[in-house]
Amino acid sequence: MTRSTDQQPTPVPATAIPVGQARALWWWTEPSVWTERMLTALEDGVKGGIWYSLIDKVYTLGNLESSLSKVMANEGAAGVDHITVTEFAAHRESNLKSLTEGLRHGTYVPHAVQRVYIPKPGSTEQRPLGIPTVRDRVVQGALRHVLEPIFERDFAAHSYGFRPGRGCKDALRRVEELRRKGYRYVVDADLKSYFDTIPHDRLLGLLRQKVADGRVLALVEAFLKAGILEGLDCWEPEAGAPQGAVLSPLLSNIYLDPLDQMLAVRGYEMVRYADDFVVLCRSAEEARRALAEVQAWAAAAGLTLHPTKTRIVDGATDGFDFLGYHFQHGRHWPRRKSLAKLKATIRQKTRRTSGQSLSCIIAALNQTLRGWFGFFRHSVRSVFVRLDKWIRMRLRSVLRKREKRRGRGRGSDHVRWPNAFFATQGLYSLVQAHATACQSSMR
Repeated sequence: MTRSTDQQPTPVPATAIPVGQARALWWWTEPSVWTERMLTALEDGVKGGIWYSLIDKVYTLGNLESSLSKVMANEGAAGVDHITVTEFAAHRESNLKSLTEGLRHGTYVPHAVQRVYIPKPGSTEQRPLGIPTVRDRVVQGALRHVLEPIFERDFAAHSYGFRPGRGCKDALRRVEELRRKGYRYVVDADLKSYFDTIPHDRLLGLLRQKVADGRVLALVEAFLKAGILEGLDCWEPEAGAPQGAVLSPLLSNIYLDPLDQMLAVRGYEMVRYADDFVVLCRSAEEARRALAEVQAWAAAAGLTLHPTKTRIVDGATDGFDFLGYHFQHGRHWPRRKSLAKLKATIRQKTRRTSGQSLSCIIAALNQTLRGWFGFFRHSVRSVFVRLDKWIRMRLRSVLRKREKRRGRGRGSDHVRWPNAFFATQGLYSLVQAHATACQSSMR
């Protein structure tokens, strides 16, 4: 790791890990940035916990190349300059060279972010997204390669969102584990418009606690303050890290980490995935104390808890939603919005007026069903039974229409096109998938 000339080398502690083992511990880091020596320093801890001289790691060609590869894999829409991922990659050598020079000499300036809106599942509201240009996504990715390990090292164990080697399923397993241990009462918290309301000055203050490279901090600030283009209007945001930007997940975790640490120190059992979190408690009184702690922290941090969506729930009787699931009576299944979203997709693919062959319709359905089951496979079996029946009814209705008969599949249609018929056509069965998954887990 390169340091400023006024910084002394960090002494190696007696508990330092053996050379060569750091890479295994930090397998997910970008190798063009994080050398074995840097990873050893990361694991052992640097002097004062602060990192210096990082900008040269951001603009190395290998780092930018790696970031571009991930941008290409994720694809995504063009930004305000209308340059697509394919077009940018077609001139990758000259484009990356230009980025390297701009970052090295301090002339790189982010473009404005394109504001778009997508529907929220099961709601009439829309979620704002920010689409940076491809060049800016590449630079943000390279910047994330440098910053993420520094902060990941100290993130709380109960944070699961957008972290290496962690995911939704880990968070859901932790919720179930705590419920089995008697954590019955749940603080179901909702941060209102979290990504759009993160205070820039306080977020940068948290970054300065571990990063002393002024050029890196200035680059992060430039991305935070990049203009927002919506229609013909363009303005500079006063707060927020727009969803859709490569850096936003990391920055959002950095800003909520003090809340994670505070609740952990005070003995509360929290499970958080990005801005979605629950605090599980053994008693109603403990839940009330936990909610008061969260409310006080949010107010001090410049954030707002949604007044109607934030509540204390008796998990045994009332139930609560978390990460697409509904938890109640010691079991869990897809929440209403998750089922509504799936059914809307299936309706779109099984229109009675569809001109596609049955095999094409089933192939499109299978793609949706496999992905959906991959996430909701841990639901109760009855959910899959009902969905399989409903899907077959949709397909029978399509076949009735092709025989110039009205209405949905019913009655004699079950004899004409029995369940076995759809199985021979290759229709993905959620019930069968669930049975196979249960057998695998038992083994």
